[in-house]
Amino acid sequence: MPALIKTKHVGKIVWLGVVSDRAAALRSAAVTELAATFDGLEGEDHGGAMRPSCSRVRTQYPKGTVIRNTRQICVVSAEEMAAVAAEMGVEVFNPEWCGANIVVEGLPDFTHLPPSSRLQMSDGTTLTVDMENQPCHLPAPVIDEDAPGHGRAFKQAAKGRRGVTAWVEREGTLRVGDSVTLHIPAQRAWRGEGPTV
Repeated sequence: MPALIKTKHVGKIVWLGVVSDRAAALRSAAVTELAATFDGLEGEDHGGAMRPSCSRVRTQYPKGTVIRNTRQICVVSAEEMAAVAAEMGVEVFNPEWCGANIVVEGLPDFTHLPPSSRLQMSDGTTLTVDMENQPCHLPAPVIDEDAPGHGRAFKQAAKGRRGVTAWVEREGTLRVGDSVTLHIPAQRAWRGEGPTV
C-alpha cells in the first residue's frame, strides 16, 4: 500500500491571493494565477525556505530561532468561510481579510485534514499540508476597514474553520479554476495522550 492514498475528493481553486508586505497589512491581493516554487508563492511575504520561529512553536524553540518554513501558504475553504461569515454577521467573508492565498471549494472538513495530506493540482503542482491554522486577532483591523465592528468576532467564529498552512512539495503554477485532488496519509489516528493544554 502506498504511504499516501489518493482519495475521491476533488475540489477546485476559486480564489488566489498574495500578501506582499505583512508588516504593512495582512490583507492579501487577488490574482488569477501564482507561481508555486520551493520557496513558496511568487510575491508572497510568508514565503522562503526558512522562517524565524513564532509563538506557535514556543514549546519547541526560543522565539526567533531559524526553522524550516512549513507555513508558506494559507489555504482556506469556501464552505468554512461561509460559515465564519454567518457567525460574524457579515454577508460574505472576503478571503483578503485573513491574508488567504488559496480558497478551495468541495473538500469536506477542510481545516481538519491530516497533517502531511497533499493537495495536488491537475498539472501535478503539489502542496503539503502542515497543520490547522489557528485563528488569531490579526485579521480584526483588516475586517473592520471593510465591515466596521465585525473584526473582533473573527477569532471565535474561525475556530476550527481557519484552514491550513502548507508548503510547496512540487513546483508549478496555481490557477483559479484548477482542480485539487486530496491525498491523505495511509495511517491510523494516533492513540497517545490528548493535548495537555
